Amino acid sequence: MNFAPYQDEPPEGDRATSPQPSHKNQNNDTTQARTNQKPPNNAAESRQEHLPSPEDFENNISVPRGGFGNGMGADERNMDVYSTSLPIRLDFEACLAYLLLPPAGGAILLLFEHKSDYVRFHAWQSSLVFTCLFLFHLIFSFTKVISFFLLALDLTLIAFLTLHAYRDAETLDRCELPWFGRVASNFVDAE
Repeated sequence: MNFAPYQDEPPEGDRATSPQPSHKNQNNDTTQARTNQKPPNNAAESRQEHLPSPEDFENNISVPRGGFGNGMGADERNMDVYSTSLPIRLDFEACLAYLLLPPAGGAILLLFEHKSDYVRFHAWQSSLVFTCLFLFHLIFSFTKVISFFLLALDLTLIAFLTLHAYRDAETLDRCELPWFGRVASNFVDAE
């Protein structure tokens, strides 16, 4: 959007339009010009292409979170988004990516989990982050101060990422770390 004070064309072409007024005494040419323009391409529109439409979930029954068995609830025939390959709930399985001896836990989940993109994202992120931290541990193993700092960083990341993997499982939000999260998302989206 151009914020220059003197523009060639009015900025109303880029903005969202308001609903049509109920009275007819306004100029119809400007309102038709506004409604015929396409909205700008942005990240929200590109995300909408990958998400299922709300009509696909019309007949779903809202199931409270928690419960026993595979997935998040009892009625799983319409909840393919929450189903997993392993007989473990989605939120617990995502937490295992960080708790099961990182980075080995993430690699094990990548081998056995094929249905859930949410779990695969956390497995990729866990593998990438903790492999990088393992290399730093090897490089700086001769100093006690840096090794202690890296251990504290490891434990903090494990706690933080496990908590987010558990909490965000209900909405399938991804807690992406700055560089590793984008790479993990690209890997999962490319599969």
